[in-house]
Amino acid sequence: MNREQFLGELLAVMEAKEHWAWPSFTDGTVRKELLHHHFEQEYETYVRDFPVLIGWAYVQCPIAEARRELAENLFEEETGGLAAGRPHPELFLEYPRGLGMDLSRFEAIELLPKARAYRQLIDECTQARGWAVGAAVTTLFIEGTKYERGEVDEGAPKRPETPLEEHPLVVHYDLPLEGLALTKAHRKVEGEHRSAAWHVLLEHVPADDRKAVVASMQEMLERWLAYRDEVAEVCGLALTRG
Repeated sequence: MNREQFLGELLAVMEAKEHWAWPSFTDGTVRKELLHHHFEQEYETYVRDFPVLIGWAYVQCPIAEARRELAENLFEEETGGLAAGRPHPELFLEYPRGLGMDLSRFEAIELLPKARAYRQLIDECTQARGWAVGAAVTTLFIEGTKYERGEVDEGAPKRPETPLEEHPLVVHYDLPLEGLALTKAHRKVEGEHRSAAWHVLLEHVPADDRKAVVASMQEMLERWLAYRDEVAEVCGLALTRG
């Protein structure tokens, strides 16, 4: 698999990272009293441990330049020292806090079955499939969006960025603006993180490892879609994905 094929396969996965139920989470359809399911499952599947997940890729990587890129991402996620001032998992909890949720629930979350399967795959990819797969699933799949083409192609649409006052949680669920601490942090560093993710994958992943990276990304997409189906169901939405 050459570089251009690798890029195309990765973009295909990311452009498919779109779930049918997400508009219902951004237009107020999901009832506020059910939103805790979404936040709890996200926190337990990856948010709380995201710095550790990146760390697994970092410690396995034999390439110094790639390690430095991963280390910068890890440092920001774990400490907030480059932009946010606080660890990103802590900032995530400002969403449920601002929505008046019981934060004690986040100390003993029980994963739903498909959420558990998704997390198990994340653990396998970051710990047992080599640094390249670990870097791809964390810095590209988990952190990235369907707008990744805009990160590598100047002519492609970029990820939309609306004013904080128009954030769905503010407009539809009365979240105070200070509850968007993680959103603010992401806007400060996400451009650098997206650029670094693509640089590491395209410039440092050995050609012999590219096929395995793509296969793991495709597997991640399948597990993620199933996981999001499950979250949508417990949040009161009827399944419409075929």
